[in-house]
Amino acid sequence: MRTDCGCGCGGDATRTSAFVRPRFFAGQLLTEDDLSLLVDYTTAKRRLHNRSLYGPGVVCGLTVTCAPCGGGAVTVQPGHALDCAGNDIVVPCAEQVDVRALVRERRTAALGTDCGDDCDDAGRRYGLYVRYRELPVEPVAPYATEEPCATPGCVPSRVQEGFHFVVRCDDDGEDHRHNPGTRLLARVGDLARADRARTRDRRLGRYLDALFTASSATGRTFRFDASDARRYAASLAWLRDHAGGEGPPPPPAAREMTEHVRALAASVARYDTHDEAGQERLRRAYPDLAGVREARAALGAACDRLRSGDPEAAWPDPLRRTLARAVVTETAARAVPDGGDPDAPLEVRMLAQGTPLSHALRAEFRADLALIREWLLGRLDQTGETGDCRLRARTAAVDVPPPLPAPPSDSTATATAAEFRQTAEAGAALTAALRSFLTDAACATLNPPCGDSTDTDVLLAHVELDGCEVVRVCSATREQVLPGGSAYGEWLPKLYRLRELAERLCCRPVPPHDPPELPPDGDVARPYAQGLLGDWPRGGDLEEMLSLLLTPAPGETPPKALHEQVYTTPAEVTDSLRELAALRARVTELTTALEGVRAELGSAQTQVAGLRRQVPEGLEARLAGLEGTAGPAGADSGPAGAASGPVDAAAGPADASSGHAGGGPEPGGGPAPDEPAPPPARRTRSSRGRKTGETS
Repeated sequence: MRTDCGCGCGGDATRTSAFVRPRFFAGQLLTEDDLSLLVDYTTAKRRLHNRSLYGPGVVCGLTVTCAPCGGGAVTVQPGHALDCAGNDIVVPCAEQVDVRALVRERRTAALGTDCGDDCDDAGRRYGLYVRYRELPVEPVAPYATEEPCATPGCVPSRVQEGFHFVVRCDDDGEDHRHNPGTRLLARVGDLARADRARTRDRRLGRYLDALFTASSATGRTFRFDASDARRYAASLAWLRDHAGGEGPPPPPAAREMTEHVRALAASVARYDTHDEAGQERLRRAYPDLAGVREARAALGAACDRLRSGDPEAAWPDPLRRTLARAVVTETAARAVPDGGDPDAPLEVRMLAQGTPLSHALRAEFRADLALIREWLLGRLDQTGETGDCRLRARTAAVDVPPPLPAPPSDSTATATAAEFRQTAEAGAALTAALRSFLTDAACATLNPPCGDSTDTDVLLAHVELDGCEVVRVCSATREQVLPGGSAYGEWLPKLYRLRELAERLCCRPVPPHDPPELPPDGDVARPYAQGLLGDWPRGGDLEEMLSLLLTPAPGETPPKALHEQVYTTPAEVTDSLRELAALRARVTELTTALEGVRAELGSAQTQVAGLRRQVPEGLEARLAGLEGTAGPAGADSGPAGAASGPVDAAAGPADASSGHAGGGPEPGGGPAPDEPAPPPARRTRSSRGRKTGETS
């Protein structure tokens, strides 16, 4: 039977690569391969069912008790167990197991020598395991075959399934149980980093609607109703009694004072969004607004006292500390001056909603957006498992505003509506992406993974030795096969609630963040942001699902956290990488230029070859004719029989110039009139060239 994983990974994994069963037909010649394949197929199927449906552990029986006569032995009762490879381990009869001998064998195997039975294991604890074993038995002599290399001797004809006992150290055993929180941690990574991104996302979430409203209703007034009047009166009365005094307030009083400052400043800012006629109507409707100057003075006194205190002592959480500073800074700049701050309409509208946005807080929001986006992209790149196929593309496409340098904590620089809108849109997109990622991560834990373990020993009990004697046996902590599998047996009570939550979460898309809808005209009705500086509760189905997965129930094994190592790239390495990138770009340019030169050279070679094919004969003959004309008269240019050729060629033009047609008798040369003419010389290549030259 093959035991590799079937994907090219090799090894000794317990998964079967593929199942192939024999197919028989009439007239087939059966061999040992066909019959062995049938045995391997049925055995592998049975082991697969044991691994996947039940898991490793004790099915029944195999109770371990002290031996009747004491000593270093124990008694193992009959029973049935399954190992992680799916093998059935059946102990048919009660077995007396000599633990002392097994300990000695283990020590001998580890040291390579037998040190004897010294019984020095006082207080030592060991795990007693049972291990599956196969033995070839019943050898028979095979019949003679036509094989070139016959098998000598006898061959075992049976495989007997058996077992044997081993002892191991108490903490050497492998825990095959699986907590679903372990898989969740594998998806979200380090919990501290994940919580950092989620906390900043929650703080951004409390500002999203206010940012959308402020950027959309830049010239609109905010509604001042009875709830605002009650909040105005209550906070003003509290500040009258507590805002005065000298010195900074203690941390509890500072936190309470900051909340009252935020509430009163929101009411005053709503009042300041109206013009004089509108403010007059509000004073008639709510007589307490007639003392708005007193409210501004109380706010100024409270802000002065809060500035003189220690914000770290009052607000240990840095995220809430920035919000508290924004309350003081924005209140002093937008609500304390008489008439408000007409030059900062966006900041006044943020303060009117109870969500003050200072310059320092805007810089933190930009950094938070970049942190959430990078954390999401990092987790998506490392895990690569998500049910939303477009989640990474959407996250990478979020337009995060560039970071701002850290301003002074008391900076009152204003922002634009476009900046507010960009921050709100990026925050809304990343909030939806983060929720989608966490939902997929939580839902994926409900799908049990396949076990792949090489530890095939099954724990039966823990035994404690005192010298040479077993003094205690404990079987309560061993793995027990349960209906539905041992891997998920310990969290079955959670399963029903998790399934109910999964029906509402896992198979539905995460709804996007919808900006608030504003009326086309009239006052903008926006609720006051309650509890901005207090605890931010985590509620809803997703939070309950995450809590169920990560909070161990009594007796449940805690989820295993991952330890991630953070690598920091030194500046020298970064500079070298940039130089290497520049060199690579230069090499690419030079390679492109070289390819262009090679292409031009190949074209020129092709043209030259074409010219050679077109004019080989004419060019060669013309060159030969020019060589003959430029040579000395009477010079031999060939064999003796063709020696007169050059002379005739030289005389030809002269005869033509003197009226001779060429070829007649020449004075002082050639044969006499009564002498027979010599036979014509055989034409050579040079004579053909000259003839061509004369004709031309």
